[in-house]
Amino acid sequence: MQTLLIKDQAALERAAARLAKPPQFKAGQDAEVARILEAVRQRGDEALLGYAARLDGTRLTPKSLRLPQAALIAALARLDPELKRALKASIASITAFQRRLLPKGWEAGLRPGVRLGQQVRPLKRVGICVPGGESPLVSTVLMSAIPARVAGVREIVVVTPNRQGKGINQGLLAACALAGATEVYQVGGAHAVAALAFGTKSIPRVDKIVGPGSSWVAAAQRLVFGTVGIDMVAGPSEIMVIAERGADPAWVAADLLSQAEHAGEESAVLVTPDAGLARQVVLALEAQARALPRQSAIASSLSRFGLALVVRSLADAALLADAMAPEHLELMVRKPRALARRIRNAGAIFMGSTTPEPVGDYVAGPSHVLPTGGCARYASGLSVENFVKKSSLLEYSPAALKREGPSIRRMALAEGLTAHAASVAARGC
Repeated sequence: MQTLLIKDQAALERAAARLAKPPQFKAGQDAEVARILEAVRQRGDEALLGYAARLDGTRLTPKSLRLPQAALIAALARLDPELKRALKASIASITAFQRRLLPKGWEAGLRPGVRLGQQVRPLKRVGICVPGGESPLVSTVLMSAIPARVAGVREIVVVTPNRQGKGINQGLLAACALAGATEVYQVGGAHAVAALAFGTKSIPRVDKIVGPGSSWVAAAQRLVFGTVGIDMVAGPSEIMVIAERGADPAWVAADLLSQAEHAGEESAVLVTPDAGLARQVVLALEAQARALPRQSAIASSLSRFGLALVVRSLADAALLADAMAPEHLELMVRKPRALARRIRNAGAIFMGSTTPEPVGDYVAGPSHVLPTGGCARYASGLSVENFVKKSSLLEYSPAALKREGPSIRRMALAEGLTAHAASVAARGC
């Protein structure tokens, strides 16, 4: 893990530019994903099942594509009781948090004779991508499906790959049952995104696709945006820890490793005004990593995207946080709330040494589906608001239209839109 000393403004600006690197899209991958999308759009189930065999190594039929609800119930019945309690506690926390965020409709008379408002309605049908691979992301099911359920979405569709015909992780299926998933399909990747976006005979199209995945899934979601809604384009996980003197180096190292262990492309960044702490954290990283099973992924992440930055002050640290706009930002400082007020760009901010990032992954309440790759500059984490749509409500009385009609006509004529002006004039205004 590289260590850099930030001694002056020029060095600070160079570090900020390095952290602010935008996500890189691969043109060759985009072209291949576009071919997959078009094949599924044109040939439906035939192409979908073909890609499942070729890319996932699983031969499916239209009938076996969807897992029966009985399979979810059976998985829930077999679930370890302690894990079931943990999942239920997580669901309760997520539900309580998301209910606080639920937008409400309103109407008000804002001017004489003018009544305006907003109508809020849930989406009807959403698709949730849940990654396959070595780690069955049981928590991602909850963090994506529960906000949809709180919003009032009736049809919650989960797609997750069945790799090499080994079946879907039973804990993941149990989570689908607990979270209220109405359909589960054992297919993933760009071809699953295509099925959700365009629809096939076996998988009706959805209104919106959410959830993380591989770079292929992210590219597919980006390319189908417009045909359906998406929540964000997710990339590799990121963590920045801002720590000052007095922070426990073993705790800092453990938190950096919690993200570095994912898949080998994660960013783990320490920012501190204490050079001694930086040295201690680097040593602790090496010692702790040797005892972890995912050493290869950790080594890849830390060597390519790991960084320790020794800055002049916490003010410099806040500037670097805004430059990176990290998915996860930990503030291991004595006054985390004061520092948090300086931060503009972060997916989630974890305040204080006893609030490690994994609390957000599992039980705290906010969704752990968060913007990556600098997208926290303009985007927010997944929430109930992603699963509703809003319609404006407008009602004018005759007197109000007569009063405001001249302004409407004047603006329409300034734009050369005479029919717009005539629409108002036809009513005697």
